[in-house]
Amino acid sequence: MTNMKKSILLGACVGLLGLSSFASATTTLHVATWLPPTSAQNAVVWPTWKKWVENATQGRVKVVIENYTGAPKTIFDAVEDGVYDVGFTVNTYLPGRFKLTSVAEIPGEITSAEAGSVALWRTYDKYFKPAKEFQGLELLALFVHGPGQLQTAFPVNSLDDLKGKKMRVGGGLVNELAARLEVTPISAPAPKSYELMQQGVVDGTFLPAEQQMTLRLSEVSTDLTLFPKGLYTTAFSIVMNEDTFADLSKKDREAIMSVSGEKLSKLAGTAWGEADKEGIQAAVKDGVNVVHLSKDDPRVTDLNKVVEGMDQMWIDSVADRKIDAKAALDYFRENMNALSQ
Repeated sequence: MTNMKKSILLGACVGLLGLSSFASATTTLHVATWLPPTSAQNAVVWPTWKKWVENATQGRVKVVIENYTGAPKTIFDAVEDGVYDVGFTVNTYLPGRFKLTSVAEIPGEITSAEAGSVALWRTYDKYFKPAKEFQGLELLALFVHGPGQLQTAFPVNSLDDLKGKKMRVGGGLVNELAARLEVTPISAPAPKSYELMQQGVVDGTFLPAEQQMTLRLSEVSTDLTLFPKGLYTTAFSIVMNEDTFADLSKKDREAIMSVSGEKLSKLAGTAWGEADKEGIQAAVKDGVNVVHLSKDDPRVTDLNKVVEGMDQMWIDSVADRKIDAKAALDYFRENMNALSQ
């Protein structure tokens, strides 16, 4: 074989090897997560989405879930800056940036985390997207936890029992609720609740029932008071770095979104809602006084009076967003009603 033929053959082999390597190249998405392994997000949502993404992209995109040790509110920056590719956190941990999704925080609107999560995503898609609150990030999903309840180190026989008590709050409309209930609000992320209650810094916390298990609040609570529609709800976002998303092939972007959006929102809402049952079971097992209030209970009727006008407060709070807030709220409620039947 002549030297020229050898060179051509060698070049062809190298080219084929290069093509083979290119074809088998994968993208790895590093996901930041911050709750305990027992949380619905880490036990159900992330593993399921990982499987969905890897199957939808036929293995071209891999997902690696990593523990985030920073403050939960910094995840938005960590993803936006490319430190992580994907993450989730509470929208109200960044006051003023994500006003619109607080429509899901209005007391008395949500009885089901699954329905609330789907309704929130649909409302964002139809009304909120033009406001570009998530500019700099690629929004993958929105979801809510189950109805927020009272987890306390004292019995709540009437709403007057709350007056003057120190209660952990996470921000958003729950802060207004706290003011109306005349409690002393202590702002802190949810994972701090155990430490704050154990040390007596707070007398209780506003959180969904699942945190009796996930954050082990059954160890530091004496009472879990469950309102039929809760006291409030919290909105979460699942976001991706926009450059990471843009660098993916069109085929893989479409594949990822086919298992995100409403589908991922529903998955997260369902998982978090189901976890409430486990939280109540943990509370009963550990001897917490679990009180299920009926809709006619004076504490419930009094709460209904306390929260009057908070829907209009949300409308007023987003006046600078140039969207039809009243129509968005009506649409959110329509979806909630339809999905809750």
